[in-house]
Amino acid sequence: QVQLVESGGGLVQAGGSLRLSCAASGRTFSNYAMGWFRQAPGKEREFVAAISWSGGSTYYADSIKGRFTISRDNAKNTVYLQMNSLKPEDTAVYSCAARRFITSTQAGAYDYWGQGTQVTVSS
Repeated sequence: QVQLVESGGGLVQAGGSLRLSCAASGRTFSNYAMGWFRQAPGKEREFVAAISWSGGSTYYADSIKGRFTISRDNAKNTVYLQMNSLKPEDTAVYSCAARRFITSTQAGAYDYWGQGTQVTVSS
């Protein structure tokens, strides 16, 4: 089992920044690829970003490319999502997820999920 706990969400004005963190425990963190997904009210969950187990490869949704950066610190068992130039349409619950080794942009491929953290961007 892998336990994931997100933090760092909040209310921010458009154009502002937030940094989300996802702390993992329970298994060898460096064996897991990590992903960030988000779900806005009334919408389906969508892929945001993913990072390989080593941190050497990253993947981004087109909607956030150039504004968000995913990173990880395997020594701290933590994955981050730096979000800059936030827009009202970025408002959603952001969740991190883990799966063994192979990175994926598909939510159904992930085995473990955090509870999520709310990000609200005001106009």
